[in-house]
Amino acid sequence: MTFLILEFIGLALVVAIAGTFLARAADSIAEATGLGRMLIGSLLLASVTSLPELSVDLSAVRAGLVDIAAGDLFGSSLMNLLILAGLDLAWRGERRMFSREAASHALSATLGIVLTGLAGTAILTAGKLPPVVWLGIGGWSWALLMAYLLGARVLYLDQRISARAHREAAAEAEAKGQRAPEKPQPIHLGWTAMTFTAAAAVLFFAGPQLSHVAGALAESSGLGGTFVGTTLVAVTTSLPELVSSITALRLGAIDLAIGNAFGSNAFNMILFVPLDAMHEGPLFATLAPAHAVTAMAVMVASAIAVLGQLYQANRRVPFFEPDALLMIFVLVGALGLVYRLS
Repeated sequence: MTFLILEFIGLALVVAIAGTFLARAADSIAEATGLGRMLIGSLLLASVTSLPELSVDLSAVRAGLVDIAAGDLFGSSLMNLLILAGLDLAWRGERRMFSREAASHALSATLGIVLTGLAGTAILTAGKLPPVVWLGIGGWSWALLMAYLLGARVLYLDQRISARAHREAAAEAEAKGQRAPEKPQPIHLGWTAMTFTAAAAVLFFAGPQLSHVAGALAESSGLGGTFVGTTLVAVTTSLPELVSSITALRLGAIDLAIGNAFGSNAFNMILFVPLDAMHEGPLFATLAPAHAVTAMAVMVASAIAVLGQLYQANRRVPFFEPDALLMIFVLVGALGLVYRLS
């Protein structure tokens, strides 16, 4: 038991270090390509920080631990929102993290809500409906993949419109004789891409061992696969999001931190597609109904975050943000329900 805990901590440290390099490289890529921190955070950084979930959960499905795999995906989304709420409470800047200025992130948050709702519905109905399978993948998984691709397209188009409006405003200001913004120092994109790729590789190869450690801890603790997947595995595989978000805030890249959290939640749901392809038989029909509780909590907490983005407060009270506190209350309550149901 002691050796398993030490191994668990060691792997967590490796993942945390890789997450730091990821966030710095992602910020540089956003500046060098002009795609913006919101898009890079929601799609590129979110997909890479979800690599531990993919590698861990594929190993878990091979070992027959499907509830640990599903609990990790839903639980990681839950942990991402807890991270975001905690950072909002600790944020000391004048600008609120969940503010009208960050309302564009409502798109990625809504995409996460839709995908999580589809996955939760699949768990509750898959065993009661005739199975639909194509290319070894169930119909619900195909629905998740199509919804994600359409949502990513909307995010891309929204950022193109925002970037064009920003360029037009800058050109208009320069035409009026106002001082043009200083151009940032050139960034070596090749070196940055190599750093990003190396950090992503570390996350991918460090992940599979986590499933074995988590499975052993689940067996020795007697807590059950659903609860351990939703908590222990999810906390560890969410370390890249935690470290990346903290690093992004230290760099002043709030959009990168928020986009990473919401984008990871959306990307977590399409990871059911490779898991479904790996699993023999309908995946969602074999999952415990308790996962739907976590899915509902993620949806409610994401909706609260969207509300926090769309309303505007005149002043900020340190360590007392009602939206962040309500998110934490919902998510912690969901963990208690999953524990009782498991």
